[in-house]
Amino acid sequence: MKPIPVVLALVLAAAPLAGQAPAHVPEATPARHHPLPTVRRQAEEMQGWVEARLTRVLPALMAEYDADMWILSMREYGEDPVFWSMISPTTFAARRRSIYVFTRGDDGSVERLALGGTSQGGLFQIYRSPHPTPTGEDAELWGDEQWRLLHEIVADRDPGSIVLNIDDTWAFADGLGAGEREALEEALGPLYLARVKRVPQLATDYVAVRVPEMMPRYRKIEETVHAIIAEAFSNSVITPGVTTTEDVVWWLRQRVNDLGYGTWFQPSVSAQRAGEVPESGPVVIQRGDLLWTDFGVIGMRLKTDTQHNGYVLREGETDVPAGLKACLSASNRMQDIQLEEMHPGRTGNEALHAALARMEQEGITGSLYSHPIGDHGHGAGPLIGLWDRQEGVPGRGDAKIRPSTWFSIELQATVPVPEWNGKTASCRQEEEAYLDENGDRHWVYRRQTRFHLVW
Repeated sequence: MKPIPVVLALVLAAAPLAGQAPAHVPEATPARHHPLPTVRRQAEEMQGWVEARLTRVLPALMAEYDADMWILSMREYGEDPVFWSMISPTTFAARRRSIYVFTRGDDGSVERLALGGTSQGGLFQIYRSPHPTPTGEDAELWGDEQWRLLHEIVADRDPGSIVLNIDDTWAFADGLGAGEREALEEALGPLYLARVKRVPQLATDYVAVRVPEMMPRYRKIEETVHAIIAEAFSNSVITPGVTTTEDVVWWLRQRVNDLGYGTWFQPSVSAQRAGEVPESGPVVIQRGDLLWTDFGVIGMRLKTDTQHNGYVLREGETDVPAGLKACLSASNRMQDIQLEEMHPGRTGNEALHAALARMEQEGITGSLYSHPIGDHGHGAGPLIGLWDRQEGVPGRGDAKIRPSTWFSIELQATVPVPEWNGKTASCRQEEEAYLDENGDRHWVYRRQTRFHLVW
């Protein structure tokens, strides 16, 4: 029987959810801060996401890639990257040695076993040692006992194919450490070792594919990011001639912390003026500066990555110079083109080349370097260019775009500005977008079409 495509599996299995309509929020509507719920409520919501991914996404992917068994083995603090996408929110590391065995049944369901570690709140069937401890409790599996049990389970299921996470292109599919691999291969033995195959797409797609239940929360997190940036690029934070770019960086860090979120990289803030290359290090913000920030937060293990632009009005100015508006309009047009060219089934490189060709036809100068996002900032899935690889990205750019995935649409437009005596400005933007279950593309919240203003 032909495997059910993962997009169909999600559509059939997911119940309608409130707040799922694609967002189109006018920029005139101020973005609001959305505090995260209590940590207990967060854990309940996140547990639901993990369960949905294990019960709906994983079986569909194992069928799609004809994987009979998938084994993940890792030790504490040497976790497989996939581990973080299939564990309970109350788990913070692997336990001693954790071995997860996923076996696809004839009916398409997937058996989930944990040899070591915990059941992750009931998501896995856990095996313990039959040897009692002095307190009378079952001990945890240890050493050779753990490997012997693995061999028994594999022999009992007798899979035709076994997937291990070994790959030289994708970090997300290369989570089996060198020592773990040696021990695991010895445990499998020659018969089952001959059935091992590498299917990096199983790991990368499992990490990349989103379930619809995650979007309402992600949209609130992204709106909060917009609200924080709007506040950072305002007179509430910036006093022209006094405030430095470094001051704004640390204000962003503090604001995120105060709201209960985290960051996955140090924010960047810079100022362009009259076409000059932005200086490195702290710069005092002056009137007439074109401001830029690159800012990413973490909320409930989900990552964002956003770049916005601001402008500091000169004395007597009431609006942004027309040349800078044209720069932002050019980057907005690039966003339109990039999103339109991200057809499901295309590779990242194909989407890149199609978008660059349209930019050339329209006379737009700039570069494209979009990436997946979600469980990781630079997430699993196809790269659509790199800032220094506009010809395409071998390997990671050859992966195909899938429905039910999220992307950061990242790019920059270079435009000559008459008010800067024809010198160029670079308008760098980055916004979160997503492909829904049908492959249609949407902005998660909205994209910036007007400059943040400092008076």
